[in-house]
Amino acid sequence: MAAGRLSRRTSAALAGLALAVLTLHGLVLDEMAAQRAAWQEVRPMPPRLAAAFVRTLKPSAPPPPRPAGTVDTPAHARPQGPGPDAAQGAAPSASAPEPAASAVAAAPPAPAASVAPVTPTAATEPAAAASQPRVAAASAASAASAPGDFQPGPEWPASTRLDYKLRGNYRGAVTGRARVEWLREGHRYQVHLEVAVGPGFAPLIARTMSSEGVLTPQGIQPERFDEDTRVLLAARRRLTLQFLGQELVFPNGRREGAPAGVQDAASQFVQLTWLFLTGRETLAAGREVRLPLALPRKLYAWRYVIEGEETLDTPMGPLAAWHLRPLVENTGSDLRAEVWLAPSLQYLPVRLMIRQDEQTWIDLMLQSAPLQAAP
Repeated sequence: MAAGRLSRRTSAALAGLALAVLTLHGLVLDEMAAQRAAWQEVRPMPPRLAAAFVRTLKPSAPPPPRPAGTVDTPAHARPQGPGPDAAQGAAPSASAPEPAASAVAAAPPAPAASVAPVTPTAATEPAAAASQPRVAAASAASAASAPGDFQPGPEWPASTRLDYKLRGNYRGAVTGRARVEWLREGHRYQVHLEVAVGPGFAPLIARTMSSEGVLTPQGIQPERFDEDTRVLLAARRRLTLQFLGQELVFPNGRREGAPAGVQDAASQFVQLTWLFLTGRETLAAGREVRLPLALPRKLYAWRYVIEGEETLDTPMGPLAAWHLRPLVENTGSDLRAEVWLAPSLQYLPVRLMIRQDEQTWIDLMLQSAPLQAAP
């Protein structure tokens, strides 16, 4: 009798142990699946292009505005040697029509900005040397994706780094820092916008928005956009938006046709710089600039209205900058960005205001003079 009761107790204990083992096994599998999903969500970023920032960009007078509709012939398509009017001392006409085959919408050189050399540091030289294989790979990819014989010229700013002071509101007043890097290597480009809210040793939020693609006679042509977000005590998240020719592929897998000239959240600022630097768009209060914009959740028919010229107080002294504000409404959780472009600094953004809603925003103001690579 006692033996029977012991046997039943033993069986119950073994059954309980088996149930506990199965439950624990299930929890472990669930945790492994969650970790695997999180790992799959963080896709590897493309290698970053290399740049040695060796000179300080100083304000200089911008070039005079060009007549509306002016289109320049690219350097590689211009006739070499003196023109037929040289013997008579007359300059060739800048408005003479070009053959259709060579009427590529290239741009004039950038303004001759005043620059001061920066002494290379020991930290930058090994980094540049270590990145040579990546530069070679990027150059090969550049040659493969270059549109015909188009050669990007000085109408594109050299690789540039801009550092900003950050203030804003996220469940209360916040401070931080931000950096924008525009990187060029042949036909390839990358734009990286890095924002950190909170103390440097443990930011509350850190977000990087990266765009990469090619330069064309029509401007920037993105191929991929990544948005990497890290929040203190939360899982890291990355969203990838792909530009596959005539098609956009959103992070959720949805596909949609890509309109001509479409930009992403990071490339839009450099595209605006290029449009104004080359005279393709005119800065005048009240004008609108139409810019198709693909954000991680939706494609927008974005419009920037030019509010007017303002004087900003910067570490380089007062700077005149043009304020552009987006007119698109109902962006949901997508971000909206206002921008201030300074003609005396190659139309680079000296201030950015990025909003998610009325209670969540950051204001970035240039902290120091921009640094550029050698041309």
